[in-house]
Amino acid sequence: MGGAGGTNSTARGADGRGRLGNVLSGLVVAVGFVLFLGGFVWGALVYQPYTVPTDSMVPTVHPGDRVLAERVDGSEVRRGDVVVFRDAVWSDAPMVKRVVGIGGDTISCCGKNGRLTVNGKALDEPYLGLFKGLASETPFEVTVPEGKLFLLGDQRGASLDSRSHIAEAGQGSVPRSAVTARVDAVAWPSPGMVDRPTAFAALPGGISAPGPLRLQLTAVTAGAVLVLAGAAYGPLANLLGLGRRRGRDTAGGPRERTRVS
Repeated sequence: MGGAGGTNSTARGADGRGRLGNVLSGLVVAVGFVLFLGGFVWGALVYQPYTVPTDSMVPTVHPGDRVLAERVDGSEVRRGDVVVFRDAVWSDAPMVKRVVGIGGDTISCCGKNGRLTVNGKALDEPYLGLFKGLASETPFEVTVPEGKLFLLGDQRGASLDSRSHIAEAGQGSVPRSAVTARVDAVAWPSPGMVDRPTAFAALPGGISAPGPLRLQLTAVTAGAVLVLAGAAYGPLANLLGLGRRRGRDTAGGPRERTRVS
């Protein structure tokens, strides 16, 4: 009798632990789905994918690269940002260039060692695809009108940018309102973040902060891990429980036969 009661108590305890485990695994899966789907939805609301059409931004981004650009207002743009913009004077299609000057800046090239200067400060631009060792093959000097941006490609020898429009009104600058997004990362074929250049950090206004892409990717990854872990609990618990029952049956079989005899 005592043996049967002990077996029933053990079974009830095992069932209780099983139910608790199932509840916890369900919660883990639910939280995982929220993080996973929430990260994707958040990303879709904040970021817009673009395909880079030309080689004007090599080596930062290449033709055919699929980039993720944070939707921002033009007022949020800082020097050094790689932006997506549309300007009727330039083209009727979205373009990708780097902001090197904002309203009130005097931009000139070339200064000491062939470098671009902003308000007299020579810049180190490690992201450049240099042309004959110069930041620009064409010398120029402009003062950017207020509310506008001066934009250059990183591949200065192959980029049609603000330098090509210097003779026009605004000296090649575009309105801040022309900007629709700021590039944060390359998604394909070589995934990676697009860093903010430190060369502009010492200028008034500094550089922009990265968008929330890393946090969104963390949420998606953590959600996927939780969903897989929670979904794996049931089969794993059943497998382990079956192994323990088999062990008990094997150990208890001979003793039961001995008591019956």
